[in-house]
Parts: sequence; structure tokens; C-alpha cells
Amino acid sequence: MTTLTTAPGCTALHARGERSRTAPATHVTPQGAAWLASAAAQPRRTLAVWEARPGLPATLPCGDPFDVVNVPLVLGRRVLDLLWAEGPGSGPVAVHRGRMLLFAAPGTAHRLPALLAWEEWGGSRTAPAPLCHGRGDAVTVPPLAATPGPSRWLVAPDAREPWLPGPEALLWAFARAARSPAPTGPGDIDFSFRGSSC
Repeated sequence: MTTLTTAPGCTALHARGERSRTAPATHVTPQGAAWLASAAAQPRRTLAVWEARPGLPATLPCGDPFDVVNVPLVLGRRVLDLLWAEGPGSGPVAVHRGRMLLFAAPGTAHRLPALLAWEEWGGSRTAPAPLCHGRGDAVTVPPLAATPGPSRWLVAPDAREPWLPGPEALLWAFARAARSPAPTGPGDIDFSFRGSSC
């Protein structure tokens, strides 16, 4: 089975026009682990648990330093392809139990649903509205170590302050993904990353 991956050393063009490097998709760097742990009430304890058992997933609160936008895997694949091929790239992205978790800028969980409502997302759209997790919510993140299974990193955190897309970038990608034809079967899904800047 093919897994979703990004190529090491790809660059993402951010909204400010700057480029930054991403880590290999399945490897969380120590800086990325520190960033993830900073969301926990006790970051040092969280890091100690991860060091002792890097193969375990963890549950982290959202809202600071990140929100999470949670979508079905096929829709998420189209959104992620658009973000990398035609948009600013993405922040960390994970798969957990058949859902794609797009890490986004704090405040996105509050703002994105309002923007989608303004776009009249819903009845006439074939794509379901994303689930947005912000302050007061928690998500399960994959293990730090790359392990086979239903929970894994597609774009692993690699910096203490990774760039995260905001609600406008995600709205653009969702609108484009909803208009693109849906794959008809697993053979129609392209599981390779085609970053245009690599």
C-alpha cells in the first residue's frame, strides 16, 4: 500500500513570499516535538513521556499554539494537493483513523466556519464541512516515531514555530477541492506529493 509522503527538502511558499524547508513527512524533529508539547499543560512531562515511548499517540489541546481542521481523507488529499501545488503549502498534517488533520493558525477553528457559511457551504456542496478544533477542544496526534498504522504524520512538525495556514488559505483550498471531480475509487487517488517547488 502506498503512503502519503512529502519529499525531504521541499519548500513551501508562504503568504509573505518567504520559503521554508519541511522535514521528511514521517519524521518529527526534536524542535517539532517541542512545538507539539508546548500545547500541553505540562510540556516537559509530555516530552518525557514521548522520549520514553515514542511509538504512542498523544492527545493535545487545541487553541494555542495551533488549531486543527479535521476532514475526510479523500477531501483532505485534494485540499493538501492544492495547498502544495498552487497555494502557500501547509503546516503539519496527520492522518488519524481515516481523517486528515490539518494543523492551522490559532483562531482558524473560529473563523473558518464563518467563512464557509458566507460561501454557502452545505446543501449544494458535495464535500462535507470540515470539523474545526480550537480552544477548548483536543485532538489525538500520531506517534513521534514513524510507525505503520492508522495514525501517522504526512507532513511532520519540524520547527519550534512552524508556519501554519490561516482560515483564508484553507477556505481557498476547500472551495477549489469541492469543485474538483472526486476520485471514483482507491486506484484514482494519487498518493504521491507533487510539490511544484521541488
